[in-house]
Amino acid sequence: MTATTRRDAAPGRPAVRRGAAPARSRMDMFGPLSHIALVIWTILVVAPIIYTFLGSFKTNTELFGGHSLALPEHFHWDAWGRAWDRSHIGRYMFNTVLIVGISTFFTMLLGSMAAYVLSRYEFIGRRWIYLLFVSGLSIPPFLALSSLYKVVQNLGLLGTHTGVVLVYVAYSLPFTVFFLAAFFRTLPDTVAEAAMIDGSSHTRTFFQIMMPMAKPGLVSITIFNVIGQWNQYLLPIVLLPGDQQDKWLITQGIANISTSAGYEADWSALFAALSMAIIPVLIVYIIFQRQIQTGLTAGAVK
Repeated sequence: MTATTRRDAAPGRPAVRRGAAPARSRMDMFGPLSHIALVIWTILVVAPIIYTFLGSFKTNTELFGGHSLALPEHFHWDAWGRAWDRSHIGRYMFNTVLIVGISTFFTMLLGSMAAYVLSRYEFIGRRWIYLLFVSGLSIPPFLALSSLYKVVQNLGLLGTHTGVVLVYVAYSLPFTVFFLAAFFRTLPDTVAEAAMIDGSSHTRTFFQIMMPMAKPGLVSITIFNVIGQWNQYLLPIVLLPGDQQDKWLITQGIANISTSAGYEADWSALFAALSMAIIPVLIVYIIFQRQIQTGLTAGAVK
């Protein structure tokens, strides 16, 4: 017993915790499964995009024939031209870029200022104002469509890009404030305090010191807002009626291609229009993917 006790308590011998080996084996088992799940998820996401892009170069016969999954016989850009000129996708894309750019700018400007004040200043009602912003996340847009239509109509902004911009900003602010408030809380207080001691105003401290420090979070939420507003379909249909086709957005133009022609729909032009809508967002995400990942992880812990 004495020898056994001394041997167990001998210095330099690492202590082995019971259950460590089974836990490690479970982690080793989940490693291949997670890779398989990621491969399946990648196929489910990438395959429709590739099919849409290749479908823009096919004819209706190739799309609905026996070899719809095969490569197109000839890579012609005729469908892209028809979508751009006849279906006015170019005009709708310009309208979308204009509206999304303006609404994203005001969303980030107002959302970042509100999030900064709510996260770093103490005042009466601060928590209630924050909860009011966050409560907007629980309201689906389609539940307020009738009321939203009447409000915009009473303001005289129905069928205008100004009305769409205001609605986009209003619906994007809750998530923006919620995300950026959590991010601003992770920034050190000493930097802002040093700036205030040096005579910097609250406005200058925010725009010249705190916003550059919050760049990863700002880039992440900007990309999320751009993607969400670019893909918006329900709100433009309500706010931009059918008699305002020159003000339509790209999602309305794509839907119009598939519905206006009836049984003689130009499917290759439809796929070309879809490709035009996908490519800009895909490029933006590829360029800023590292900033998006950095912003999401940086605001997770303090």
